[in-house]
Amino acid sequence: MSFRFKRLAASLALAAGGTAHAAGYALIEQNASGLGNAYAGQAAAASDASTIYFNPAGMTRLPDRQVVVAGHLIKPRAEFSGTSSAGVTGGQGGDAGDWAFVPNAYVAMRLTPDVHLGVGLSSPFGLKTEYDPDWIGRYQAIESELKTINLNPSIAYKVGETLSFGAGLNVQWIEATLTHRQPLGLPPAPATLLKIKGDDYGWGYNLGALWQATPATRIGLSYRSEIDYTLEGTSSTSDPVVSPLEGPVTAEVTLPDSASLSFFHTLSPTWDLLADVSWTGWSDFDDLPIRGTVDSTTVANWSDSLRYSLGATWHANEKWSLRGGVAYDEAPVSDRYRTPRIPDGARTWVALGGRYRLSRRSALDFGYAHLFVNDPGLQPATTTLDGEYDSAVDIVSAQFTLGF
Repeated sequence: MSFRFKRLAASLALAAGGTAHAAGYALIEQNASGLGNAYAGQAAAASDASTIYFNPAGMTRLPDRQVVVAGHLIKPRAEFSGTSSAGVTGGQGGDAGDWAFVPNAYVAMRLTPDVHLGVGLSSPFGLKTEYDPDWIGRYQAIESELKTINLNPSIAYKVGETLSFGAGLNVQWIEATLTHRQPLGLPPAPATLLKIKGDDYGWGYNLGALWQATPATRIGLSYRSEIDYTLEGTSSTSDPVVSPLEGPVTAEVTLPDSASLSFFHTLSPTWDLLADVSWTGWSDFDDLPIRGTVDSTTVANWSDSLRYSLGATWHANEKWSLRGGVAYDEAPVSDRYRTPRIPDGARTWVALGGRYRLSRRSALDFGYAHLFVNDPGLQPATTTLDGEYDSAVDIVSAQFTLGF
């Protein structure tokens, strides 16, 4: 990995570490053109170069060369209310969510009449929760942060007038930071702030197919592979005298695979309908083992989840298109195994957006979504906390597309 890419990854990661907004800690915000439809039908829409992420086969529908740059402002809310079964006193932690900015960029080009090449830069997974340092869950979690940067070179081949295939390589960097209060003995002994931080590189692949079933209907199928990591880093404390907790650590992490089946249908010259069902293999997340100076295992017991979405686009005139969509994300974890590090719950999306065509080759896309999160609960099984969260997410996105 070149120093230049590593430096770019590190700078982008500062902006990409927001709380996850699809199920678990996945980030579905990979373009702004799909947000207004709640990301319905993205493996079949192929409306711009961001199809590199959702289905690389879609590049065969693009003009000769195209650049897409998008950004997303995301504000999650996660406010805990409950008690500690261990008798720990303190506050409720405040709002564990905060503003985050997530960028994406894509470039696609036609190499021959049937072969297209492209590359994408994005953040497929991200997580950030941070509680007040004196809250009642401080012995389980204070700060939890996961960042990823994904470089995705891709190729697409048009087999015939109705069928295309695509594939991509994913070179991905991951960094994780975890902090909590660590007792230095039996109560009422003092506690130090323990920080664990590590990173690694990994690789995977993505595949896609796009079929023009009828002149009005497209069907897209896409798959993204899992990526295995061994994060290497260090543990440190706010009290350097506590030498047994200072030193090297490793953690085994698998980011899950996913698959999507999408539909795009032109209902009339002014209306398009989109639908999607997506699966994520969260059952890979059985536990989080940390080995080295700190030796611990957090039980996860997550399950595979599904996401359902439905959207529509109205082409008002040559300049304006307006979008709407709804979606439902299943929660991959139950109250019994949920932890304050990832207080995830099922989400219902309501989204609006649109496109304004600046010229024949350029356009601005924008969108807004509100996510209603089913109040996730915590039960004293893998944590000493007993209570629930008041959660929601707001997302505002914008995108510039240029053909040349």
